[in-house]
Amino acid sequence: MSYSKKIQGILKKNHIVPGCKIRVGEKEGLLMPKASGDGDVVVLKLKSGYNIGVRSLDIEKLAEPARRINAKKVEYDPAKPKVSVIVTGGTISSKVDYNTGGVTALLDPNEIVGQIPELKEIINIHKVVVPFTRMSESFDYKDWQVLAKEVEKRLKAGDAGVIITQGTDILHYTAAALSFMLPNVGKPVVVVGSQRSTDRGSSDGAMNLICASHLIAQAKSLEIRGVGTCMHGGMSDDYCYFIRGTKVRKLHTSRRDAFKSVNAKPIARISLSGKIDVYQKDDFEFGIRADTKFEPKVALIKPIPGADPDIINYYVKKGYRGIIIEAFGLGQVASDQWVKDKKMSWTSVIRKVSKKVPVFFAAQTVYGRLNPNVYSEAREAQAAGAVFLEDMLSEVAVIKLGWVLGHTKEMEKVKEMMVTNLAGEITERSEI
Repeated sequence: MSYSKKIQGILKKNHIVPGCKIRVGEKEGLLMPKASGDGDVVVLKLKSGYNIGVRSLDIEKLAEPARRINAKKVEYDPAKPKVSVIVTGGTISSKVDYNTGGVTALLDPNEIVGQIPELKEIINIHKVVVPFTRMSESFDYKDWQVLAKEVEKRLKAGDAGVIITQGTDILHYTAAALSFMLPNVGKPVVVVGSQRSTDRGSSDGAMNLICASHLIAQAKSLEIRGVGTCMHGGMSDDYCYFIRGTKVRKLHTSRRDAFKSVNAKPIARISLSGKIDVYQKDDFEFGIRADTKFEPKVALIKPIPGADPDIINYYVKKGYRGIIIEAFGLGQVASDQWVKDKKMSWTSVIRKVSKKVPVFFAAQTVYGRLNPNVYSEAREAQAAGAVFLEDMLSEVAVIKLGWVLGHTKEMEKVKEMMVTNLAGEITERSEI
C-alpha cells in the first residue's frame, strides 16, 4: 500500500490490515488499500458503501476483517414454487476485495442467495447453475444461446420460473435476445442485475432478487409470463418493475433505477412486501422451447451530422448480412435533395446497398416512433429501400435482425419478419 511511513507504522503497530474495521478521528469504516494520492489520508469504506478520506493519526482498530460469507447450501421449503437461478457474473455476483480495493467476483454462487434470507420465505431455490462466469460487456450471441437452452431445460424440469443474474451493462441486450430465443415462453424468465456490489450499503441486488422471487411465486395466479428484467423502479428501496425484454433500456450509468420501459408500460410493479400491480398481460399460447439460431454479422450504425455514408459499404464489403441505421427524428438521413456533395447522400448509398442486404431504420431518439410520411427525406429513404421499424428500440432491432437472419436469408421474408411483432417489440401505438 502507498500510505506514508508514519501511517504504515501506526497500522502495523495496531495489527491493522485492509478490511479491518477501524475508527479514524470521529469516522468509522473499513480500511481500504491506497494506490495513489496523499499518503497521510486514510481511506475508509463507510457503512453506506461510499469511500471517504480522513487525515488523522488517531487510528483505532475495532474489528478484524469480516470472514467470507458462509457459502453452504441454504435449506429451502420444497412446498414453495421451484425456481432455478442461473449465475453468470457481473456486479450482482461481486464484492469488494480489500487487498486491491477493487470489485471482484464472489467465490461461490450460493453466496449470492445465501446473503438474502428473505428468499426462503418466498420461493424454493433448488438449483444454482453456473454455465459460465463473465462480466456482461464480454457476452456474445453464443452466451445467449447457452442461457436459452439452460432456461428451456430448467422450465421443462418443472420450475415455476428462472432467474438469471448478470452484469447490468448489457442486461437489456440479454433480455431482448432471450425474448426471441424463447418464443412465447409460458413462464417468467427474469433477468436481474445490480448497479452496486453486494457488500455496499446502497446495493440494489438483494431487493431486485426479492422482487423477482415475488413475481415468480405469484406469476401463475396473476398470468404473468415471458422474458423481462426486474430492477429498481425508483431510487429508494420501495418497488421494482418487471419490464418486457424487448422494451427495456439502460438509461443511466450508475443510478439504481437506470432501467426504464420505453414506449410501453412495464408489465408489473412489485413492492418489497410482495404486492404486485399488473399493467400488461400477454395473450399467447404457453410454450417452452429454445430457438437459438442466430446470425452475428449484423451492424448497428448511428449517423452524426456530416457523417460519410460509405460506412454502410464497409459493412457490406465485410460480409455483414443486415444493417440497422439509427435515423434522425421521425426517420430522416442526409438525402439526395439537400446534400451539396452527392457522395454524402445516405439515401443514395441505401438505394444501392438495399438490393444486396436488408436495411432497416430505428429511432435515434430512443423514445417515440418512426413515421416515413411526414418529411420528404423520410419518404426518400423509404423509397430507396429502408424499412422503418416503428417504435422498436435500436438495440432490440439489431438483436432481432440477428435472430431473423439465423432463420432465413431470403430478403422479402427477412423484411416481413422484422416488421411483424414477435415478442412485444412493436406496439400499435406508443404509450406515455
